[in-house]
Amino acid sequence: MATQRLESLCVRGEHCRYELEEKLRRWGFVTEERDKILDSLEERRFFDDRRFAAAFVRDKMLYNRWGKMKIRIALSAKRIDRSLVEEALEDIDEEAYRESARSFLTAKARTVREGNTYEGRTKLYRAGLSRGFESSLVASIVKDPATWGEENDCTREEEDD
Repeated sequence: MATQRLESLCVRGEHCRYELEEKLRRWGFVTEERDKILDSLEERRFFDDRRFAAAFVRDKMLYNRWGKMKIRIALSAKRIDRSLVEEALEDIDEEAYRESARSFLTAKARTVREGNTYEGRTKLYRAGLSRGFESSLVASIVKDPATWGEENDCTREEEDD
């Protein structure tokens, strides 16, 4: 019965071993039974952590606009082997990744009330870091006047009286 439920679940979407193991644990299966069921499912390729990691990375980058650091942490929480995580992250197209970061930060810049000021840039920088983008990438995008919708290269600074 449990095997059929998990097979049905795996057919509908990608899952990792840890997620399926947690389901079995909640259903009251002991370790030996869980391992036997999961080994059977893995052998028949109902789930594969490598395939899961690749799909997870692709979906989180494209649809949620997450950065590599946040994706890495999320996959670690799902107990995906570090080598599989790094392999999946290496498959990211760097240009698409940069565009994802730029798109997120440009949209976020429009909502920052302070605009292109020290406080505004700080808020935008923090938003980029919280999404898991690398600090050097975020900094370069935040400093770019195009992010703020400005045509020229000068940035507005707060005027002190």
